Amino acid sequence: MNAICNMIDRNRKGEPVGLPSFCTANAHVLQAILSHAAATGKLTVIEATCNQVNQEGGYTGMTPRDYMEWVRGMAADAGVPMTHLILGGDHLGPNPWKSRPAEEAMEKARELVRLYVEAGFTKIHLDASMPLGGEAPPSFETIAARAADLCVVAETHAPDPSALIYIVGTEVPIPGGETEEPDALDVTSVDRLQRTIDTHRAAWTERGLDAAWERIVSVVTQPGVDFGHSSVFVYDPEAAADLSQAILPSPGLTFEAHSTDYQPTASLAELVGSHFFFLKVGPELTFRFREAVWALADIEARLDPATPSRLREVVAKAMEDNPAYWSDYYRGTDLLQRIFSYSDRIRYYWAMPEVAKAVDQLIENLTQLDVPPTLVTQAFSGLEFGQVNTDPVALIDRHIGKCIKRYYSACSI
Repeated sequence: MNAICNMIDRNRKGEPVGLPSFCTANAHVLQAILSHAAATGKLTVIEATCNQVNQEGGYTGMTPRDYMEWVRGMAADAGVPMTHLILGGDHLGPNPWKSRPAEEAMEKARELVRLYVEAGFTKIHLDASMPLGGEAPPSFETIAARAADLCVVAETHAPDPSALIYIVGTEVPIPGGETEEPDALDVTSVDRLQRTIDTHRAAWTERGLDAAWERIVSVVTQPGVDFGHSSVFVYDPEAAADLSQAILPSPGLTFEAHSTDYQPTASLAELVGSHFFFLKVGPELTFRFREAVWALADIEARLDPATPSRLREVVAKAMEDNPAYWSDYYRGTDLLQRIFSYSDRIRYYWAMPEVAKAVDQLIENLTQLDVPPTLVTQAFSGLEFGQVNTDPVALIDRHIGKCIKRYYSACSI
């Protein structure tokens, strides 16, 4: 809490310092993040979303405690003290149950928040912005009142409420990303920002949450960044100039930017300089993971092992047999979109048993085979001749590390 508040104070005073927030439940991506944390000792934020991890297992099959213990075990293996990690919950609220009646959905959301804070998550994004049970889009006041309701739960059940920090506001794509290719983006207006802050402040006061209000550190707004299946909206500092300055009259607050994946590194740095302190990234990490294992599959194919992984075939079949994670996003049967799109819907398939088994077989094959360095340099760029590490796990970590390192570079830490 103290470290983040110090960094936020520096950011508000004009120093371009921020924090990446890595939102993922991919084991290989987490390994790469923790390898970077072990090598650098830098403060590292790792987050799970309400759809990934919840009391019903989410799409990962994990509860908040399961996820926390999983990360804790991986951190121990990597030699990373938990004091160097901040675990967060993203979009915590009723979204997974939004089709149910409002009170039923909110009761599920209360349980969700309770389980996250009891498990030890300390960065809590409260998101109650969605219509519930077929109701009309909720007002600013209703959203704020529901978020305050969830904050009461967090303050009541956290082992140490003073360790919690909160993120409020929701003017971003829904959890999981855009379902349609966006045509244009509207930067959050100064008026909408102020109404978000004012209505949340009033709701916190009404619920006796003044102490918790002091631990709200960021507001989620739309600075004009997003990505679709085949395009990226690059940050325009001039378009967000009024929004950027409008946060400064509110003591202790900065912004959190979602869907910053694929922004040029210079644009990420401009976001941080515009008081977007937290930069959320998720699909870009698994996009890099897919690039790495696809490259390894090319190497494997040239070496022709006795038991080939057939990774590409296995993934294609898994996506064909289980279209739920992409059918509402992609039209037709375009394999280019399924595999290579920025929206990276393929990320939902890596944990499926048959796909995970194929990845493991690929890694085992390339660990046991004598892999010529010249094949590695063909598939992976930027390697120094004479010092090529042919270990497949190291190559995956290195490739994902391209994303991790550029986010830290943009955040000046």
